[in-house]
Amino acid sequence: MENIIKDTEEKMIKALENMEKRFTNVRAGRANPRILDNVMVKYYGVSTPLIQLATISVPEARQLVIKPFDKSCISDIEKGIYEANIGLTPNNNGEVVMLVIPELTEERRKEYVKEVKSIAEDAKIALRNIRQESNNDIKKLELPEDEEKRGMEKVQDLITKYNKDVDSKLSIKEKELMTV
Repeated sequence: MENIIKDTEEKMIKALENMEKRFTNVRAGRANPRILDNVMVKYYGVSTPLIQLATISVPEARQLVIKPFDKSCISDIEKGIYEANIGLTPNNNGEVVMLVIPELTEERRKEYVKEVKSIAEDAKIALRNIRQESNNDIKKLELPEDEEKRGMEKVQDLITKYNKDVDSKLSIKEKELMTV
């Protein structure tokens, strides 16, 4: 039964990490290199992650600078950013690609808050599914009733803990999004 509890916690941690990763893709009006994590660039015909082709820096609060290792791929990097559909327009000066993060309107901020609430709800659904799966695994062990109940209580304690984590990370992200 301890293996089931351990696996349950590992799965719950992964669900939380997935939520946090999805949160980073929701912009807060500040430059964050993580918004480029999913940008793929056609480099000599091969789809390559942008982070393997350039260094990404944040010289100002609302600006990203992408300095390619190979200057000949600047136009490919720009194209990759356009195709990633992250809502930013790249500019280049022949040396680097610059991305300016626009100020968010109140309406856009509220849309982002809805989006992160949806992501958090997805995480809670994943946690509930993990709990259900774990409880079923515990039942299959055909343990004495009191041991089975104790195992299910441990699983419930885990989901309570991780639901609180989801709520706290959600409120932090909401504050971040609503701060002008």
